Amino acid sequence: MIPQALTIAVVAGAVAVLVAAESGGRRPRVVVAKTVASAGFVLLALLRADVASGYDRWVVLALALCLLGDLLLLIPRAFPAGLVSFLLGHLAYIAAFWAIVAPSAWSPLVAAPLAVASATAAFWLWPHLGEMRAAVVAYIVVITVMTWGAIATAGRSGWILGAAGGLFYLSDLAVARDRFVVRRFASRAWGLPAYYLAQVLFGLTLGRSG
Repeated sequence: MIPQALTIAVVAGAVAVLVAAESGGRRPRVVVAKTVASAGFVLLALLRADVASGYDRWVVLALALCLLGDLLLLIPRAFPAGLVSFLLGHLAYIAAFWAIVAPSAWSPLVAAPLAVASATAAFWLWPHLGEMRAAVVAYIVVITVMTWGAIATAGRSGWILGAAGGLFYLSDLAVARDRFVVRRFASRAWGLPAYYLAQVLFGLTLGRSG
């Protein structure tokens, strides 16, 4: 069996290569490093998942959809398809959190600040979205609910889940800024590590939810 620590190390190394390749504009290295890093977090999930756990099955599906989204974003003009894949991934995460705690029990004290932050982000992005406005606003709503669920259920499954949701939310802000507002390496320099750390943390919650 492949050691989980080795899998995490491979993801970390691939992310380091990915960030360096993005900095230097080395497209072939970007493609290889991103593919390895994303396949790595799915492999980690498969190594840890308990197939008898509904939570684990939903998280594995979410990570697989995110892997697909990452691959689609490597294809020119496939951004809308990648966005849909990530949206479905967030819905799978929401289903996973629902398997732990029903949404009716999710704290509104978590939802309120997230809603304000997301409304502010939507207002900021709106002039730059063009024909993507409806799709991006729908995505913002879904990732906000996903992050709410991750933080709201962290008390049941541990701080790692809340941290993963928060990091994913922040990484998507970096993607939005880079894609729609101004394309700068700075957004990728912190957004990519935050995204991959979030996915690894989600993977580490598997096999322990009960």
